[in-house]
Amino acid sequence: MNLKELLKKSSVTLLDVREKDELINEGHVPGAISIPMNDIPSQLEIIRKFSTPLIIFCRSGIRSEKIVNYLKNEGFKDVYNGGGFKEINQLINSY
Repeated sequence: MNLKELLKKSSVTLLDVREKDELINEGHVPGAISIPMNDIPSQLEIIRKFSTPLIIFCRSGIRSEKIVNYLKNEGFKDVYNGGGFKEINQLINSY
């Protein structure tokens, strides 16, 4: 299943791992939950309660790929790299 199809699911959770200053300077994706990358390990129990699929994004897709791999190592199954902020916004706005 591609990202566009995943985004259409009512249960999808968008997780933005950018830093707070990036949110201020670049904008926020409507409906996304913001947890900076460095805070992810301390928020695992909260993240486990999120609806799936879980799509993670950042500014360019590099940090989100690291977080996807980390979460998979922690036992998460339905986790995807949404790439960068601009790309995820384009996908959301295309349907």
